[in-house]
Amino acid sequence: MNLQSKWLKLLAVTTTVVMLMVLLGGALVTKTDSGQGCGQSFPLCHGQIIPDELPLETIIELAHRVVSAGAGFLVLALSIWSWRAIGHIRETNFLAILAFFFLMLQALLGAGAVVWGHSDIILAAHFGISLISFAAVLLLTLLIFEVDKKFDASTLVIDKRIRYHTVGLMVYIFGVVYSGAFVRHTEASLACPDWPFCVNDSWSSVSLNYLQWIQMGHRMAAALIFIWIAYVAYIVYKNYKHQKVMYYGWMIAFGLVTAQVITGALVVVTKLNLLLALTHALIISLLFGLLSYFLLLISRSKINIKKRS
Repeated sequence: MNLQSKWLKLLAVTTTVVMLMVLLGGALVTKTDSGQGCGQSFPLCHGQIIPDELPLETIIELAHRVVSAGAGFLVLALSIWSWRAIGHIRETNFLAILAFFFLMLQALLGAGAVVWGHSDIILAAHFGISLISFAAVLLLTLLIFEVDKKFDASTLVIDKRIRYHTVGLMVYIFGVVYSGAFVRHTEASLACPDWPFCVNDSWSSVSLNYLQWIQMGHRMAAALIFIWIAYVAYIVYKNYKHQKVMYYGWMIAFGLVTAQVITGALVVVTKLNLLLALTHALIISLLFGLLSYFLLLISRSKINIKKRS
């Protein structure tokens, strides 16, 4: 491995980690209600590069802005270098453009929310947009590390049933991620004091108010993700033991979605413990990234099927 390749891999790993920090930083800003920590000033903070007074909410918001700005430069550098180094791989250019575009879109939405304010519906999209950029950077990193070759993706063939389930899950999970962000931005996180029901002493949902419906809607949507992934993991367990990337990948996906359900319940039980809430956001980010890799494998599988026919 030459020196240039080592530096590209280091850049890819660094960018992936920083993008994950952007995701968690955005969640931290929302969960600590620090969105107005710098007032309505952007890109400055209260009209200054470093404000004279630094309460906690200002530190959190300012740190998130600095990390996001750093991520922008890293993603741009990774996109250009990847295009030059592994541009012959067909997904490279698309992923590079996708990562940079959605990161800039996320930054513009964040800036707009600070200066002009946005509705809860628009603010909830912020996390999902960052998630797409993170997934694109993660896939670029996997391509740079030649993970496909290590798992022999050139011979992988995935049947239609798994392909449809994977695509469906990706679309559905993105919707559930949005609903979770909507729960946070409408301050409905503790609208239901109990778990798994809104009020465990009463199974009836007739008397639920608007915020409780938002909270329970997200819970029911998340429950379906667990059931769906468990079903697909069972199919893979029965039929794909000879394909290690599929077998271990879906077992990890089942582990992640199980952890997601557990942390979601604990967030409610502990009345929004910050560490658990951030862990909840971290797990869904990793799960989304893993399923994004499955989509890449599906695209490779289609090519393999055409070659064989």
